[in-house]
Amino acid sequence: MKQVSASLAIIAFALLSATYAKADEGMWTFDNFPSDKVEKEYGFKPTKEWLNNIQNSAVRLSSGCSASFVSENGLILTNWHCSAECTANLTTKENDYSKDGFFAYKREDEKQCPGMEAQVLEQIIDVTPTIKSAIAGLPQDKISSARNAAISKAEEDACKGLDTNKYHCDLVTLYRGGEYKIYKYRNYNDVRLVFEPEYAVGFFGGDPDNFNFPRYNLDSSFLRAYENGKPVKSKNFLKWTTDVPKEGELVFVAGNPGSTQRLKTVKQLEFNRDQVLPVQQLVRSELRGRLTEYVNQSDDNRREAGDLLFGIENSFKARFGQMRALSDPEFFAIKVNEEKDLRAKVDADPALKAKIGNPWADIEKATAKQQDLYQTFDFLEARPGSISSLYSAARMIVRAADEAQKPAAERLPGYSAAGLKAIEHNLMAKTPVYKDQEIMGLETWLSKTREYLTVDDANVKTLLGKESPEALARRLINNTKLEDLDYRKKLLDGGKAAVYASDDPLIQFVIKTDPQARAIREKYMAEVDGPMSAAAEKIAQARFAVYGNQLYPDATFTLRLSYGKIQGWTYNGVTVPPYTKMGGAYERATGSFPFEMAPKWLAKEDKINKDVVFDMSSNNDIIGGNSGSPMIDKQGRVVGAVFDGNIHSLGGDFAFDPRLNRAVTVSTAAITEALKNIYGLDYLVKELGAK
Repeated sequence: MKQVSASLAIIAFALLSATYAKADEGMWTFDNFPSDKVEKEYGFKPTKEWLNNIQNSAVRLSSGCSASFVSENGLILTNWHCSAECTANLTTKENDYSKDGFFAYKREDEKQCPGMEAQVLEQIIDVTPTIKSAIAGLPQDKISSARNAAISKAEEDACKGLDTNKYHCDLVTLYRGGEYKIYKYRNYNDVRLVFEPEYAVGFFGGDPDNFNFPRYNLDSSFLRAYENGKPVKSKNFLKWTTDVPKEGELVFVAGNPGSTQRLKTVKQLEFNRDQVLPVQQLVRSELRGRLTEYVNQSDDNRREAGDLLFGIENSFKARFGQMRALSDPEFFAIKVNEEKDLRAKVDADPALKAKIGNPWADIEKATAKQQDLYQTFDFLEARPGSISSLYSAARMIVRAADEAQKPAAERLPGYSAAGLKAIEHNLMAKTPVYKDQEIMGLETWLSKTREYLTVDDANVKTLLGKESPEALARRLINNTKLEDLDYRKKLLDGGKAAVYASDDPLIQFVIKTDPQARAIREKYMAEVDGPMSAAAEKIAQARFAVYGNQLYPDATFTLRLSYGKIQGWTYNGVTVPPYTKMGGAYERATGSFPFEMAPKWLAKEDKINKDVVFDMSSNNDIIGGNSGSPMIDKQGRVVGAVFDGNIHSLGGDFAFDPRLNRAVTVSTAAITEALKNIYGLDYLVKELGAK
């Protein structure tokens, strides 16, 4: 991995404050997109109608990715790695779709992706006054619970009377508590796989090329949304084009960036750098090593766990880049200067200072509490069970039984009426279960919890009793009945009485241990989350007062629109052009993993136009979760699908570097060329309207 930090001191002044957007920075909400600013910089002003079409064409996938409708028949464009979980779930010994790809040559060949859901954002409703009034004047230890109750009610009210199979409403916190919005989604629960290229094509270059450029990847796939057994008729979709935007040309990216921490204080980033990331990386590193050994043992293991390993490796490299950025003094100075700038402006305004007090000091106090509580909260509540889907199922079933009996305002987040429906949909998905992986995941979590919380910790004693992590994991996984979807359904339908009467060892394990997870959650919310949220809201007030309304909020895996231009970059004296050509893949190929070409590509080498632009880079502001996002030209046409960022973009979790941060996109021109001349999917090309 290249050094992230070099030369950043030069741009520290230019990036003095990421709280107001400069250059082409920003992950903008659709109800606050800076159209006037775009017009001033590029001579094109996105109209309300233009924005509405983009919003209603954009798709959020339950796989944690973005996508877009690209035909009137529910056809969805996304990334190869965004549908890789689907192919992994559909793969069998007879049909290794994960390795060999999936190609539906007629509509009847399309296969349903187990558990996958496509969501379209239909409406944004501002409920800021309602939520703020519910927590106004409360002591800090009461804020979190009162806010959660108000959020649950707001979500229920917004979706009242709607079919919970088709709609759900999420409350989204923006500007660290400065605004609260309800996002109302239209859900499509029947999503089918249409096309996914071979592993060697979708992930050509493997981990060495990941988060780098140049790239030569057809990291794209097609899905289709169905309803009542028929393809959805898309009222809004992006028109397909094989035109490639020129260098310097304006382009937009519409997607769902996962999370950023650009509005966090220096103290919060220090805690993340020193406490959160190191432990998570150590645990992730061990799990990656165990999975790598497992995958290398046999073809069956590779087929069953290859997608899981890909996800772990991708996450590990991304977090490593974040650690490098936060550990670099020059990069961290950007964040220090941002905070100094805001605090100086607050100090210069006596009325504003009197209004907000000293929220930075409040966060420091809360961080001291976080120091004591975080690891217990992290291992018991935030990410228990590791990669064990059976443990996750048991926990969801137990919590659903508990929460369903409570008034909506008193439930845990995610357990509203619509949330319970989504949980049931997730639990009833026909996904394969691999016991070896399940045991590995549960064992890793149990052993790491014992290691970091210590053997003498009361929570650890409750978890393990007299058993070792290894023996307990084997006993629970080998004897649970939760693989059986009929059994899950019986528990869900039977409610709390059926769940608590179950003799399933995994269900009983969760019943025994979940109270301690709930207890640390309640304590963490009261002593850390509540005070930090209250302080963050005051800092948000200060930002609005100082910088006005030309702000964009941190990413929250909700729909955003960024704008920028096709652009390469220069680093350490080396200039990287913004385009690669399809012929470059053949030149880069060595015949050995991860630079081996798929057989279909080798067989059709003389049939394709090697001068077609394959992948391209732009300075659009993106982060994890943007995978699959459509890249759009000013005519509203889709010109590609974002699938990666360069190595410098990993620091974008904390600050945007306009000189170096780049998004990496596979072009629609390359996708079309491959569909026509390598895969022979002429009907798909015709549906797209490609020339």
